[in-house]
Amino acid sequence: MTGQEFDTDDIPAYLRLLAQGAANKNDFHRWKDMVASTRGCTSPIRLVGTSSTVDATTGEVLSTYSTWDEPNEYLLTACGNRRASRCEACARVYADDTFHLIKSGLAGGRDVLGSVATHPRVFATFTAPSFGPVHNRTVDATGQARPCHPRREDPSCRARHHEDDPLLGQAIDPDTYDYAGAVLWNNRAGELWHTFAVYLRRHLAEALGVSRARLSKVLRVEYAKVAEYQSRGLVHFHAVIRLDGPSGPAEPPPASTDMDMLCEAITSAARTARVHSHAIRWGTQLDLRPINYEGDDGWTDAKVARYIAKYATKGAETAGTVDRPFRTISHLDRIRSLTDHARHMIRTCWDLHETHPHLKLREWAHMLGYGGHFSTKSRRYSTTLGTMRTDRARFRADQARELAGLDPLPPNHSTVRIGDWAVSGTGYINAGEEAWAEVIREQHRFKPIPRPTNNDPAA
Repeated sequence: MTGQEFDTDDIPAYLRLLAQGAANKNDFHRWKDMVASTRGCTSPIRLVGTSSTVDATTGEVLSTYSTWDEPNEYLLTACGNRRASRCEACARVYADDTFHLIKSGLAGGRDVLGSVATHPRVFATFTAPSFGPVHNRTVDATGQARPCHPRREDPSCRARHHEDDPLLGQAIDPDTYDYAGAVLWNNRAGELWHTFAVYLRRHLAEALGVSRARLSKVLRVEYAKVAEYQSRGLVHFHAVIRLDGPSGPAEPPPASTDMDMLCEAITSAARTARVHSHAIRWGTQLDLRPINYEGDDGWTDAKVARYIAKYATKGAETAGTVDRPFRTISHLDRIRSLTDHARHMIRTCWDLHETHPHLKLREWAHMLGYGGHFSTKSRRYSTTLGTMRTDRARFRADQARELAGLDPLPPNHSTVRIGDWAVSGTGYINAGEEAWAEVIREQHRFKPIPRPTNNDPAA
């Protein structure tokens, strides 16, 4: 400012961080472009090495790349963590991919014909049994909260909890709550799902009047599911279950199958499924919602896909625990973010390891005993996340060739990428770089994720 000295103390701290992040960079704009390519990843991986793209047919080297040609001599790549609590940017990409994966198995798209929308399809929610009373919140028809435990003979809580009450999900009486049973149920929940899937096919075979061995000649059961933690620390599963003909989604199931038959088979299979001498079973609450393929009412294809994608990026941290494994149990009481209920379950995992070492409960203590996958699907439900990532990489490679003035590769052109890479570090070097990543992350928060168009063969 003319005639007046500029006081650097007047510069806001945030702008100072941005200036720090831009300093000591040989080419700040190139570094910022790399961060933008990760959509502002919270903890990117710094790679060093070389890569060559080779024509798989002729062996011709189409292009080469080396990080030594980069101004800062490294390449940033996204961490790829699906958890929103660890990396919001990568979790959003994972949720977007999950949405399209689920929706293609409901309405068609990619490798699935649109006729799949006419097949019987159910959105099912499987819950865990009760291991003791916990604080809960239910509402009446007017939206008013009901008493937590209104029975007069029950001396437990009768408060009307609000939505953000930290007591929700916590054991009313920790001394009588079956923490061992809850932890073991979480640990075996994946096995219980597998058992249910076996019984579902058996019940469908009985309903169709065919043997279990011949069911695959008449009908196929396809599914996609995601695990979600309830506030009481127990997982439950949201699943899309679909009936196809014997050749897969391109063929309709037998005319005798309908939504009622599928719902009845799911209900009977859920009641029958047991693991380990009947100790592990589903809870009494089983919610079945037929998926509509016409109109906007009820549970439509897009609504179900959005619902499942939302929970695909969440983990046990939503139940009051942490998103990282415990090395020792000694510092458990010093973690303030833990709820008392989660703390009891973690300590129970640690104690049960002495009698059940094969369950690896200490390894999954931060997950409250659950060590299964959060999202899974049957082989022929729809496309795969790997295929979608490959398509997106090809789409971006074509964009890069276009910017370089090169012709796009033919759709059926096969290439092989040969590289020699090493990790030189993770995360950002200083708080200034983290500030720039936050700016870029905010810019990409509401921007659509690039993907092939409907006219692209990979779409």
